[in-house]
Amino acid sequence: MSKSGKSIGLVHRLMRLAITILALAVCASILLVANLRFVESNPGGNDFLARWVGTRALLVERESPYRDSVARQTQMLAYGRAALPGEDEMRFAYPLYSAILFAPFALIRDYALARAVWTTVLELALAGLALIAVRLARWQQSLTLAAVYLLFAVTWYHGVRPLVNGNPVVIVALLVGLGLAAMRAGRDTAAGVLLALATIKPQVVILVVLFVGVWVIARRRWRLATGFLVALGALVGASLIILPTWPVEFLGEVIRYPAYNPPGTLGAALEAMLPGIGANMGRVVTLALSLLLAFEWVRSLRASHAEFEWTVNLTLAATCWIGVQTDPGNFVVLILPLAAILGALAARHPRWGERAALAVMLVVHIGLWLLFVFTLERGDQPVQGPIMFLPLPLLVLFGLYALRRQIVESGSASIQA
Repeated sequence: MSKSGKSIGLVHRLMRLAITILALAVCASILLVANLRFVESNPGGNDFLARWVGTRALLVERESPYRDSVARQTQMLAYGRAALPGEDEMRFAYPLYSAILFAPFALIRDYALARAVWTTVLELALAGLALIAVRLARWQQSLTLAAVYLLFAVTWYHGVRPLVNGNPVVIVALLVGLGLAAMRAGRDTAAGVLLALATIKPQVVILVVLFVGVWVIARRRWRLATGFLVALGALVGASLIILPTWPVEFLGEVIRYPAYNPPGTLGAALEAMLPGIGANMGRVVTLALSLLLAFEWVRSLRASHAEFEWTVNLTLAATCWIGVQTDPGNFVVLILPLAAILGALAARHPRWGERAALAVMLVVHIGLWLLFVFTLERGDQPVQGPIMFLPLPLLVLFGLYALRRQIVESGSASIQA
């Protein structure tokens, strides 16, 4: 190619980049205005509130975000009083280095404005998560299907819930998706850094990180391990300099967390619905999933990269039920395996595949919202019913195994191409 041709190509790329940035800026501005109006008339965002108050305490007041006084400050903002027994105590139950994510928003003194900006970031991250899920699924979509899918991804129950609550799990899920995309592209150092950043909400990614670690050792992909360990070491080391006691304080918060929150495991949710037998049912499921994961992890160590990605999706789904303390508000991460399932379903038959994918999205969207509304527990504050633990992980686990061959073959064909 001549120098003039290269120059023209560079100009075109720069113009596309400038147009993209401008479009994102306009979109973000519109969302911010809408979010400001929403937060002014709808107090809440309690997941974000606890992190905002805690990070401000650390940055502005030079105080540990894990202290009782900081929790009481959050409760006063949320309830106008101290939390009553059984209410969410809104404590800072995150690793201290998560403050790196919340710091820009904590520097905004007005909570309503900070929440509006944070919600805007989450909305853009949710759209990005939907797009990276499609890319990871290698899902070739028609324009109609792409539009319906994007609408589904930003309005389904597990997408809207973290937006309303201000849950950073959307960003964590996006980091996981970007990390997997980086691994596929051979950018192992970047993948390691992204996965290290995702540990700001460790219960969501703990099993995935463990599996990737085992896989990395078996495959000797040391750059990924180095990227992860250096990034995590820097985060932990910097936070230890700021607050040397934070690991002990954080562990105390982790132990305390289940006492003031709704059921956080499948066993606890089943016990709430089926007293006397639910806990035992949960233990059986935990044992079965543990054995299943162990088998699939070992199997994937010598399998293709497509099998590895399928196993990551399985691990994400199993994390919801395996006994790790979590909440259905974190299930937005399952858009990654759900997109793989929908993509395989759409490609399975040229005539009815897309219709089947559309039908599944419609049923999931309407079904989850109806289930939420009809099982909502109303008290001083509305709380989702424990049954919300069940439908999405069950659908994803079933779909991954029912369409395993199509998902893996699609991945293998893409990699070979």
